[in-house]
This record gives sequence, structure tokens and C-alpha cells, in this order.
Amino acid sequence: MIINILGGGPVNELPNLQEFNQEDVLWLGVDKGVFTLLSLGITPHYAFGDFDSVSREEWEQIENKVSNLRKYKPEKDETDMELALDWALTKEPARIQIFGATGGRLDHFLGNVQMLLKAEINQLFTHIEIIDRQNHLYVKGPGSHTIEKILEKKYISFIPVTPTVMGLTLEGFKYPLSNCHISLGSTLCISNELLSSSGTFSISEGIVMVVRSSD
Repeated sequence: MIINILGGGPVNELPNLQEFNQEDVLWLGVDKGVFTLLSLGITPHYAFGDFDSVSREEWEQIENKVSNLRKYKPEKDETDMELALDWALTKEPARIQIFGATGGRLDHFLGNVQMLLKAEINQLFTHIEIIDRQNHLYVKGPGSHTIEKILEKKYISFIPVTPTVMGLTLEGFKYPLSNCHISLGSTLCISNELLSSSGTFSISEGIVMVVRSSD
């Protein structure tokens, strides 16, 4: 199963969501993102949030069109996105794709990036990815991982999100690495490219964020 989550980030940062609207996908809307989905002709299966960023007219449409509403008080410990993601993880999907999580407020963006670590820290098998018009972001821990070429996202960076990443090896890349150690603050692995249709990266210890970008 794939679960798609749309947050309330700027609409101009979104990719074409219809490309991700397969029949077997479960859509979750978060706060303003619920109304955005409805505006794009996608009715979310579930809606999460305190809905303090929608107008009265928008809320009426949400209330009328979405069957499963989970409304929370604004005074809470979790963000609306975190509530939606935590619920999605209980369903143990193979993949969670998060949209509307970049642009706008930097605190929201950084909080959303931190949430990419949830599956890795809790040793879950769900792949969590943030996707916007220009970037794909996800994290990976120890092991060997295959990465497929995406023509429109040719630049690939590996950024340490733990104090040290040990044994980073890149195969099939323009700039290969073998058993390299990188630390927080390093820009060694910024802006690489695949040489063919796929490659592999592996680490022995730590967690890296993979960022795939276009100009």
C-alpha cells in the first residue's frame, strides 16, 4: 500500500499530484492541504488537523466532502503533519509520500524533514519520502540501497543526519566513493550524478539524507 499525505505548504511547490493518484493509493489531507486536494479534484480518505488555517467557507466544504475527519485542538504537542504521519505508519504501508511539506515557514519544513527519521529510528520497513516540484528527500540507514535514475531529478546528494556516517560507498556514480566516513557539516557528497540507469549506495553506520534535485 502507498499512502500520500498533502500538507499545507505553498501550492506552487507541488508537483502534478494527479501523477501520484493511482487507484490503490490512500490520500490523507493535513489542515489547509485538505482543501487543496479537494480543489485539485482529489477527495482525501482522511483529514487531519486543527484547521486553523482554513476559512469558514473552506471548512464547510471539507466537512461536507470528507467522510473521515480527525479534528484536534490547536493546543497540542504534535504538529498536524506528525499526527497524520503517525497514523499512516500504524497501517504499515510500503511507502509514504509527503507533499506540501516544503516552502513557506522554515520551522515547519525543518520539522517535516526531522519526521523522515521516524521509520528508520523505529526500524520500520516503510519508505518515507518528501516530494515537491524540484526535489525528492528521504533517509536511509545501514545497508546497501539501489537508486534508480530519474531524468528530471539528475542531481543526487548524500547528507549526514547523524554525527558520523561510516563506510559510505557509492557505485555507479560520476563521483564514486569507497568506505568513506563523513560527519555533520560535510559537503563532500553534494551534487553527484548516476552514470547509467541505476547505482547503489551503502553505509555501515549512521543515517544519510538522500536529496534528488533538478535545477
